[in-house]
Amino acid sequence: MSQLVVEQIVREFPTRAQPLRILDGASLSLSAGENVAILGPSGSGKSTLLHIIGTLDRPTSGSVRLGGEDPFRLGEAEQAAFRNRRIGLVFQDHHLLPQCSVLENVLIPTIASGATHPDDVARARTLLDRVGLAARLDHRPAELSGGERQRVAIARALIRQPELLLADEPTGNLDRSTAAEVAALLAELQAAEQTMMVVVTHSVELASHLQRRLELDRGQLRPADQ
Repeated sequence: MSQLVVEQIVREFPTRAQPLRILDGASLSLSAGENVAILGPSGSGKSTLLHIIGTLDRPTSGSVRLGGEDPFRLGEAEQAAFRNRRIGLVFQDHHLLPQCSVLENVLIPTIASGATHPDDVARARTLLDRVGLAARLDHRPAELSGGERQRVAIARALIRQPELLLADEPTGNLDRSTAAEVAALLAELQAAEQTMMVVVTHSVELASHLQRRLELDRGQLRPADQ
């Protein structure tokens, strides 16, 4: 069974005086099918922690293991391949390529791995149908609403059937009604795929869709107040 184990993550940034410690021993673990919301105010280190788990940043100390493997022991190219194959990422800003169609945007992670196969195209079509965009395959991002663009980003994150899905304020740019729809969709797809999911958010409503809620407080993760 796949498992995420994050142990005693410390992240410091140099300053003219002493190092600024953003994370100070943050730890969590997840197994396949489990999800967690990480809450906390702006500047608390939520995105920094998510970026470390997603191998977009390195910890000052501590460890991250996904399926028993430490990605920070890999070379740069191997780490990029690890991230592309085993981790799906959803950001507040969808980061879709404006010149590509909806279907092409979802397929980008498969292109990055070397080649797109017919099975990839079939899965992309299935995912887009599941997020309600089967009729938008040939549209460009500029022709979609904000909620539709985020749905494309979710489908893209799931295209390679990752073990771990990471979402950084995925409803932050959406109106309340659309945010609720996207939150429910994320939880539904994560449960169906049986992937692990970590969501960082300010939104208590989004967090309410997830199994566990943690708060990042003074650099450490603690159970959030119910």
